[in-house]
Amino acid sequence: MQKEYIITVIGTQEIDGEKDKIEVITTGDYVLKNGHRYIKYKEYDNENPSITTDTVVKVENDNKVTILRMGEHQSRLVLENGVRHQCHYHTAMGDILMGVYTSKVEHTLTDKGGDIKVKYQLDFFADLVSDNEIHINIKEKEE
Repeated sequence: MQKEYIITVIGTQEIDGEKDKIEVITTGDYVLKNGHRYIKYKEYDNENPSITTDTVVKVENDNKVTILRMGEHQSRLVLENGVRHQCHYHTAMGDILMGVYTSKVEHTLTDKGGDIKVKYQLDFFADLVSDNEIHINIKEKEE
């Protein structure tokens, strides 16, 4: 029987001095496969719970995390310490290509769970859009 995990995701975004915080607590899967750790969970739209987004967080190593979101609004966010990547966002208004520069990737993951902390900046046509942080906590769900 596969274990179930409690996944807590706290995201903060600062735009022009205004900070916004989002917190999601859900259950999901956490596995080690081919040397990478994967966290998988589902998010439900607050206004329409029948709309879901499947999220996969892939921890490739101590410096690189990729976040894939599949659903109505798709995105692929590559967060690699000290590297700027171009990332694709699908929105209701169309597709957007954003620059993502990651200044910090840290994790304390073990087979039982742990934490991931990432700091990054988003830019659009090289103009800073926002400063962002993600903190993900994974812990085994108690029976």
